Amino acid sequence: METRCKFWLPKKKRFCANIPLNESLFCGNHTPRSDSQWIPCPIDPSHSVLKENLEGHVRRCPLLKQVQYLTLQPFYQKGINAGKEEDQEELETFRPKGADGLESSNDPALGSLDNILSEMKRNAVYSMTVLDFYKLIEKIEHVHESICKDIQDSYKVPEACGIWIKREVDRKLPFQEKHVMQQVSILGNLEGLGVLKSSLGKERADYDDGTGIPAVVEFGAGRGYLTQMLADCYGIKKVFLVERKSYKLKADRSLRQKESLILQRLRIDIEDLNLNAVESLREDPYLAIGKHLCGPATDLTLRCCLGEHSNQSNAELNSVNPNLRGLAIATCCHHLCQWKHYINKKYLLELGITKEEFHAITWFTSWAVDADHGADLPDVTDCKLHLESIEKKQCGEDYGVEEIVRNMKAVERAVLGFMCKKIIDMGRLMWMKEHGLDARFVKYVPSSVSPENHLLIGRCPNHL
Repeated sequence: METRCKFWLPKKKRFCANIPLNESLFCGNHTPRSDSQWIPCPIDPSHSVLKENLEGHVRRCPLLKQVQYLTLQPFYQKGINAGKEEDQEELETFRPKGADGLESSNDPALGSLDNILSEMKRNAVYSMTVLDFYKLIEKIEHVHESICKDIQDSYKVPEACGIWIKREVDRKLPFQEKHVMQQVSILGNLEGLGVLKSSLGKERADYDDGTGIPAVVEFGAGRGYLTQMLADCYGIKKVFLVERKSYKLKADRSLRQKESLILQRLRIDIEDLNLNAVESLREDPYLAIGKHLCGPATDLTLRCCLGEHSNQSNAELNSVNPNLRGLAIATCCHHLCQWKHYINKKYLLELGITKEEFHAITWFTSWAVDADHGADLPDVTDCKLHLESIEKKQCGEDYGVEEIVRNMKAVERAVLGFMCKKIIDMGRLMWMKEHGLDARFVKYVPSSVSPENHLLIGRCPNHL
């Protein structure tokens, strides 16, 4: 231990095992450094480099070859699915006006930044007047009541997934009941919508007759176990896994062992993926899926599959990819959503929700699943939000929005968070319907399995 780095690792309850630098008690990873000397790597901002070493580092950064390879691929198109910050001509109609007819200046201003951080959203909410804060809460309640009435429970356990339910699959594959329940229900809902067809009682995966779907694209695939179940139970022939990060313990090895199955992993951000340019997918009908697509990744995926790209001409907009047969996205992490990426700004503006209010609503969504909730908290998705008592309690007292938020009960915060999540997802549902999909928005597992339990599903009726 005398020759080891003296940096204490609290999670491992030991000192770092690396060799320290010369004339230092610490290794290169843990040597104290001046922030002014270190700058993010321009190729991979997840790590930093000394300013004087930047030129040499850029030539040998481990990510350099991967970036160079990606930019040469025909399906790479920077920002193709990113969306626009604002279409001035279209959105000007919905800009809120004050009583004097001028643009309202009471909303918290966050400028035109592409990426609004949670801290910025929180500070903007705290800077609101108490009156404006309660008006926003009332607006959220009103909008939720008017558009979120028909969200149905849809827990599906299809017979085709019996081999996973009974654990009759490769024992080397990880089995966590809560994840299996979610994956099974996602596939069950697709089967119920007529997108997937069970092959029980006949030769599995006989898609040559044109009645099935030979390919699947999983967005935000991670390790790819949703696709693994789909291939096991429905016999998909082609698999495309879209994921920007690298993972260990992937399902790829098991999938590659399947005879006649073609697997391609696309390590790319969904924002930059031109799916129409993936050569091996160009002629095949496909199904698009994603389990827990965080924040804007849902919007990027919808734009990627349904053809509305920010750099296309108007004639090309609103054109569904002709090979798309169905889509299923389990949404989550709405607090990460960004106005630029959101797929249906027009719908929210028509409901009276401004860009600044959208930022506040996305911040509120984190309350639905935050760490304050105890295990004995009731199913908050079925509760009614009662802020009148808080408003009366604070009336006449010198309270700001920050104090009001801190004094809210956990259940009230949770209910408001779930309301905001549903409003965001209903905008996505309306956009899917406008683009020709037979689409639904359902609760696909109980809250006890996962509080992030809402699913967008749709099919292209012209093909089924």
